[in-house]
Amino acid sequence: MENPSRDTVEAFPAFSSFSVLNCIDLSSPDIQNSVSLLKQACLDAGFFYVVNHGISQEFMDEVFAQSKLFFDLPISEKMKVLRNEKHRGYTPVLDELLDPDNQVNGDYKEGYYIGVEVPEDDFGAQKPFYGPNVWPSADLILGWRQTMEKYHREALEVAKAVARIIALALDLDGDFFDKPEMLGEPIATLRLLHYEGGNQIKGRVSNPVKGIYGAGAHSDYGLITLLATDDVLGLQICKDKDANPRSWEYVAPMKGAFIVNLGDMLERWSNCIFRSTLHRVLGNGQERYSIAYFVEPSHECLVECLPSCKSEKNPPKFPPVKCGTYLTQRYKDTHTDLSSYQKHQI
Repeated sequence: MENPSRDTVEAFPAFSSFSVLNCIDLSSPDIQNSVSLLKQACLDAGFFYVVNHGISQEFMDEVFAQSKLFFDLPISEKMKVLRNEKHRGYTPVLDELLDPDNQVNGDYKEGYYIGVEVPEDDFGAQKPFYGPNVWPSADLILGWRQTMEKYHREALEVAKAVARIIALALDLDGDFFDKPEMLGEPIATLRLLHYEGGNQIKGRVSNPVKGIYGAGAHSDYGLITLLATDDVLGLQICKDKDANPRSWEYVAPMKGAFIVNLGDMLERWSNCIFRSTLHRVLGNGQERYSIAYFVEPSHECLVECLPSCKSEKNPPKFPPVKCGTYLTQRYKDTHTDLSSYQKHQI
């Protein structure tokens, strides 16, 4: 087939381009090389791979297996742990609408939010995104909570290691993001994701021409995101979000690696020197699982232009904003109002 049409390119990944991303080895003793590779990636794509991060492949496989066990439960069981106002728990298919200008429905994916565990009687539990997590019954999936809590802890250590390299790439002290008001008390959120397989019924096969997506085009909200995926293709990125028309490239899964991308807060901090990158997920009929780990600073952290990223010729482009305030609004803009579920429950 010569000169495939746009529709054909969208439907068949074989005709689509793939993004070539830098790979950062967290076990490398050559920190300057890691900084150089990361800086180039942040200036070019806003996405990169991280390998040798310290989380074993055996444990990663276990987390994916446990995720599948949950999503295989009947919808009646999953709705018992529907997400609450603190964004903890289950999100049904179509719950999230990331690109309202181009989507006819919400995202054709289901998910599960797990945040930093804070007891109900703790003062911090009053804050948005903090409080006790919502867990499925231990009788349903043995050891599920323990597996997810362990992954949450280990992924945070990986995120902190990546943040240290980002700090050096921005000409800051390596421990800049380790401060208590930043990643010392983070809003770190683990999200299990499942894209259903099957035929074109119910939007399982994405069609951008018709406004149907596994996940609509968006940039992430926070500092960085660590994404672990299975081997099913689906993630696409757009390096230039201001382009018209936009050009999309697939990001190939890499066994044992995290796909890391920059969030909007880092774009604000760096005064657009480092850009958060638009990305989306196209479902091709294959079942797909991924695990996203969103890393944001503390609620009270003031996100404002870094001294190393501004000058007389390049003044700050964004006003300062508190992390908690910013995140609350972004989640409100993209998720279904919880009251709509109550109306449909008997």
